[in-house]
Amino acid sequence: MLKGIAASQGIAVARVYKLEQPVLHIEKQEHADVEKELARLDAAFTKTVKDIEGIKAAASKNLKEEELAIFDAHLMMIQDPDFRSQIEDEIRNGEENADFAAKNVSDMMVSMFESMDDAYMKERAADIKDVSFRLLCNLEGKEIPNLATLSEPVVIVAKELTPSDTGSLNKEFAKGFATEIGGRTSHSAIMARSLEIPAVVGITGIMDQAENGQQIILDAIDGTVILNPSEAETKEYEAKAAAFEKEKEELKTYVNKETVSTDGHKVLAVGNIGSPADVQGVIDNGGEGVGLFRTEFLYMKSQDDFPSEDVQFEAYKEVLEGMKGKPVVIRTLDIGGDKKLNYYQFEEEMNPFLGVRAIRFCLMRKDIFRVQLRALLRASAFGKLCIMFPMIATLNEFREAKAVYNEEREKLVAEGVKIGDDVEVGCMIEIPAAAVLADKIAEEADFFSIGTNDLIQYTMAADRMSQQVSYLYQPLNPSILRLIKHTIDGAHQHGRWCGMCGEMAGDEMAAPVLLGLGLDEFSMSASSITRARRMIDGLSYAEMQKLADQALNCSTEEEVTELVRKALGK
Repeated sequence: MLKGIAASQGIAVARVYKLEQPVLHIEKQEHADVEKELARLDAAFTKTVKDIEGIKAAASKNLKEEELAIFDAHLMMIQDPDFRSQIEDEIRNGEENADFAAKNVSDMMVSMFESMDDAYMKERAADIKDVSFRLLCNLEGKEIPNLATLSEPVVIVAKELTPSDTGSLNKEFAKGFATEIGGRTSHSAIMARSLEIPAVVGITGIMDQAENGQQIILDAIDGTVILNPSEAETKEYEAKAAAFEKEKEELKTYVNKETVSTDGHKVLAVGNIGSPADVQGVIDNGGEGVGLFRTEFLYMKSQDDFPSEDVQFEAYKEVLEGMKGKPVVIRTLDIGGDKKLNYYQFEEEMNPFLGVRAIRFCLMRKDIFRVQLRALLRASAFGKLCIMFPMIATLNEFREAKAVYNEEREKLVAEGVKIGDDVEVGCMIEIPAAAVLADKIAEEADFFSIGTNDLIQYTMAADRMSQQVSYLYQPLNPSILRLIKHTIDGAHQHGRWCGMCGEMAGDEMAAPVLLGLGLDEFSMSASSITRARRMIDGLSYAEMQKLADQALNCSTEEEVTELVRKALGK
């Protein structure tokens, strides 16, 4: 049995199809014919664009419009004049062969993204690799295997799957995939979830151990793979697969329900999004709103400068209209730390995660902040908008940010611009200092949303991306639960609502405790909404309040986990 990360839930029992990519041996050729190499490069770029357009056309049969956006991003990369000009400059200046120059430039870009600590940005390196590899194969005249030609049920085993590979999959024959490289936030994992194809990633050594044609069991619920299973194991997992499919059908019945406990306590189950294209996933899964729109991706996607007021307005308006009056929490720019911009140079800091980022950056660069606030306020006329300031540490920071908001609101009113009457302005609680002072901040904020990813790492003084201290990522540690309880109570003391938009909000083990602590809104990935709703619908709020009180008096995370297991009968 091999272990990995369950990236897209499901179970598959089939034969192995090993995906082995062409091996490229690229060496530097000095004193190359520059004009000839530039012509080769031009032909390779032309073919790569044609290839990606063809893959997108094939993928459009299986993927929704928002998932197809990845191929638009790939086309943007390969048609980026800066990317191409860097390769051309290297050919000219070094009199190098096109293959070597293209590899150098793409390796530099991949290295830059892989060095980032943010999991989402790190995974974007895979997109650059995908596009660059296709370009290099076209330069070398080597064919990339086409998964669209599969003609029998298989589980694909690969070093890694690119978005192009995943986009080519035919669900009829591709029953799942297992890779050595990848994470839950990679585009291949995201696409697998959209296609509802089971996927387990991060399985060390599977390419060495798997053989073409051998039987394989892919358990993408527990994140395990069994090669050459026994007859008994095969029957066991075939039954498990049937049970999983039955459960999937049952979950569909929760799409159009409210999220209400057995004794009538109502909460909201809402979705986290990174772009307007993600709205449809929230709607399809019965989301009762958007609990977090990460606006930084608008800024990261922009090529040359900060996105204009009109560009931002259109994006925010699209989300608000798409949610048809349901609440939408939009977080103001959360940039800095490991989230960099191509067109803006941040000052070097010893520890950027504790430096100028999020609201600190916005208050230092109010010119940039004002543009975003104007766009948000203009969009507020098209839905129920809640604006959230991230990384607030002190009440004075919140007051300063709110003052800028009020100034821009007054200017727009004076200009005769229509603005929503019920805009809420709230605070993201992700710094322990803000959690401890929640009762005071709630006097002036309209709502809170707890960002548990950062709250946990700052409370534990442990980088959540570090393998060595990953054991300190403990959502159910009583110290974290007490901060969450203090935040919720502080909000409720002043009649404010409190949500949560970190990973913990979609954690089935955390949901009973969070319900008991009085959390009003659970914001998570769209695909987790129905599962969370089913769990909450089966819990008694009164009983979970008792459970939460017990959890707060525990000494360790293990004790809390055991309490929850007993409460759930696990």
